[in-house]
Amino acid sequence: MTSRAGTGIRDSLLREEVSRQLDLVEELLRDAVQGEDEFVTAAARHLADAGGKRFRPLLTVLAAYLGQPDAPEVSIAAVVVELTHLATLYHDDVMDEATRRRGTDSANARWDNSVAILAGDYLFARASDLVAGLGPEAVRIQARTFQRLVTGQIRETIGSADGEDPVEHHLDVLADKTGSLIATAGRFGAMFGGCNPEVISTMESFGEQIGVAFQLADDLVDIGDQPGVTGKTPGTDLREGVLTMPALLVLRSDQPGDARLRELLSRPIPDDEEHAEALELLRAHAAVAQARDIARGWADDARRTLEPLPSGPVRQALVDLCDYVVTRSG
Repeated sequence: MTSRAGTGIRDSLLREEVSRQLDLVEELLRDAVQGEDEFVTAAARHLADAGGKRFRPLLTVLAAYLGQPDAPEVSIAAVVVELTHLATLYHDDVMDEATRRRGTDSANARWDNSVAILAGDYLFARASDLVAGLGPEAVRIQARTFQRLVTGQIRETIGSADGEDPVEHHLDVLADKTGSLIATAGRFGAMFGGCNPEVISTMESFGEQIGVAFQLADDLVDIGDQPGVTGKTPGTDLREGVLTMPALLVLRSDQPGDARLRELLSRPIPDDEEHAEALELLRAHAAVAQARDIARGWADDARRTLEPLPSGPVRQALVDLCDYVVTRSG
């Protein structure tokens, strides 16, 4: 069962219609991960069945309501972006050695790394098969999005270059790893909804900006919540030495009182006691509020990007998404 983002759409008619569209997307998603082999199907459906916010399909559907939302290509495009997102989660969990995802065992924990990687590859293949039916422009957009996803992951893995600001490097990584696919979700929705080029461009820019805000806020949720709220083990990034915005802000600080926390954040923290100490110190640090302000800044930029769109329930729903991404608790 999904836990959908954006269920607080104010306009009752739009809320009902979007919910209907997302139900269709959910059916198509289940069909898309169905394979001929029972084990392949089980592995591919593992995270899809665990639920999720379906934020990317939601944005695709909402963008289409700026044009012709009932075009069949809209739902297929929504499935493509969600399949792509799910595939990246399988690979991320292998790289992070994560054991939990969406409140259940990660695929690599339930089976092994090889199965998780191959299941992710299978989902990428299914997304590619579906997008091929949407035409060559959609294939090109999907390929370039995938290129950015991989580039972002590589840049995160190798870290910032000498002389490069780690905070700016991190924001560039988030734009590639998260913003690019959410940008494509908005672009696909407007494009297959028959919108004009200006609206398509607006929704692509909006998607990238709100995507960065979404990921910045997601990293804060991971630091602040207890097990069971997000479905992930808190502080997984800290344990693996992956630095998110609050940690980067601490490392940039020269306050003497931060010396112990900076020492902990400068390396992976596999020890449980040190990991708990680092989480406690980080949660109490002003860097968390600073990181939330940065997330709000990106959400505010996304909100301003929407100004050229016609006023009405669709634009209001998109504006409300800007608030949702920085105030959610899980």
